Amino acid sequence: MRIAKLGTIGLIAGFFGALFGVGGGIVIVPLLVLAFSFDQRRAAATSLAAILISSVAGALTYGLHGELKPGAAAIVGIPAVVGVLAGTALQQRVPVRQLSYGFALLLAAVGTRMLV
Repeated sequence: MRIAKLGTIGLIAGFFGALFGVGGGIVIVPLLVLAFSFDQRRAAATSLAAILISSVAGALTYGLHGELKPGAAAIVGIPAVVGVLAGTALQQRVPVRQLSYGFALLLAAVGTRMLV
């Protein structure tokens, strides 16, 4: 049952990732927290690992359709590595409860902004 649930989370995340460009943080993290009682750190780490696999598949698929801009991806992606390293270092110092509240506030703010 656990494998089926994880697979379902991956399917949902992949679908939303391809459709809207979101999937990891917005889909995988909350579902791992809710369905598997992962704490915020473990959910984020697991999500990032899963995103690696799905992002390669998505980039290849979009590339085959001529939608990929490799130069722009590199300009965004290379600094993103620095951001990931800094974010991970900070995340290890912030209490899990504060991370959860911060993540919830971020999702609420983005959702509100998109509706307004």
